[in-house]
Amino acid sequence: MDWKRLVQFALLGSGDLEQYAILLVRVSLGLFFAISGANKLFVAANTQTMYETLVEAKVPLPNLMTYFVSSVEFVGGSLLTVGFLSCPACLALLVDMLVAILTTKLSAMPTGLSPFNWLDDFLYLPEVLYGIFFIWLICSGPGKFSVDYWLAGMLLR
Repeated sequence: MDWKRLVQFALLGSGDLEQYAILLVRVSLGLFFAISGANKLFVAANTQTMYETLVEAKVPLPNLMTYFVSSVEFVGGSLLTVGFLSCPACLALLVDMLVAILTTKLSAMPTGLSPFNWLDDFLYLPEVLYGIFFIWLICSGPGKFSVDYWLAGMLLR
């Protein structure tokens, strides 16, 4: 066994595997948001639930925003899944998550918590984790297994 390689892997990871990690995160997030957006757009009960959530959060123009937010999730998630226009899709979905956090999630958090407990609850929110992943994908790019990578190779020769 090569101990030096094992220690190097334990401390630094493997750059050879990075593209597979990017692919896994990009496709998983993309599928999640494409399916979530489709359910909000095309399933009447879910559309109604989304509308009621926006009304309760006092979001302006809740009827329009129901379809806008659901479309952003569906289109952005679909684009992210195949890796086409990944950075703009991540940016749109990141804004979607920030708005969700600011309009519905923060107000639902318990009051009177210590700063550490508040941070613990905040970081436990799925929207925060999704936002962190979107920031990572914007910074790392969509990876080699994406339409964007192929398109950049074609256009930037």
